[in-house]
Amino acid sequence: MASDYQVVGQDDLYQDDLYREAAATYGAALERLARAYEADPDKRRDLVQEIHLALWRSFEVFDGRCSLRTWIYRVAHNAATSHVIRQRRARAETLVSLEELDDLPGHTDDGFGADQRRALDRLLALIQRLKALDRQVILSYLEGMDAASIGEITGISAGNVATKIHRIKNLLARRFHEGGRHGE
Repeated sequence: MASDYQVVGQDDLYQDDLYREAAATYGAALERLARAYEADPDKRRDLVQEIHLALWRSFEVFDGRCSLRTWIYRVAHNAATSHVIRQRRARAETLVSLEELDDLPGHTDDGFGADQRRALDRLLALIQRLKALDRQVILSYLEGMDAASIGEITGISAGNVATKIHRIKNLLARRFHEGGRHGE
């Protein structure tokens, strides 16, 4: 009589352990990354699940040639980018516009906190509109990564990463201020 239980091998335990460590250590960062890629809360939850599944699967082949942090961000960005591409193919919708941000759940008029929230939402909307590589670079930078680590994730040189960060920051600042003058 065949058993209904599957024998769990050492590789599966290693994969599970790596995933648990990654989820515990980087879970909040993965949530922030998903928020920067997906404005819709329901689709964002799906994206977070996709990221976690991709991460768990990826540990089957993780060989330690890069840091665990680098690996996690590379997998997460790849999953998020794939999600965005699938969403764009499924429907030809644009991302949330700056004007539509006030209609999203979680916006209240309780003074200073609401202003900060609106500013953050506007910034995230601008980040969502960046090219995939630029978005990956700036999100990694905002997570506190240095140019060398970002270069390892993206496959571009640290010098190029530093240049991109500078240019992206200037672009975002300019667009943010332009939106502030025209949108308020």
